[in-house]
Amino acid sequence: MSGTLNKVMLIGHLGDAVKMHYFDDKNCVGRFPLATNETYTNKQTNEKVTNTEWHNIVVRNKAAEICEKYLNKGDKVYIEGRLKTRKWQDDKGNDRYSTEIQCVDFTFLTTKSGPAKSETNSEDSTPQTNPAKPEEIQEQPNDLPF
Repeated sequence: MSGTLNKVMLIGHLGDAVKMHYFDDKNCVGRFPLATNETYTNKQTNEKVTNTEWHNIVVRNKAAEICEKYLNKGDKVYIEGRLKTRKWQDDKGNDRYSTEIQCVDFTFLTTKSGPAKSETNSEDSTPQTNPAKPEEIQEQPNDLPF
């Protein structure tokens, strides 16, 4: 196999609000931390142990604006993207490295409590899936008998 793959899929909770950075040419970048948890039982102490891993998520342009508008600290989200490591220098001139997830797709998993669904479709209602992909919002009912 001659090809390679750089793909990351995460389901986690936002650790902070989306921080936006706007550029002169109308492009923007949003960044936020995402926490994923692993829970297991210690066989010696029979105690439940939870390990939290933090991921730096980067979203760009329209996707970043959507995340900023609809995501809040603590919200659960599915992120799909690729790993990218950046090299930079700190204040003292030392080389530093940051590994980030460059987001290419996302789905909001937290149900937002808002106005009850009525006969009108207002712009104030918060979508429960990625508003950039309306075909995912309109799910067809499943005709399976179970």
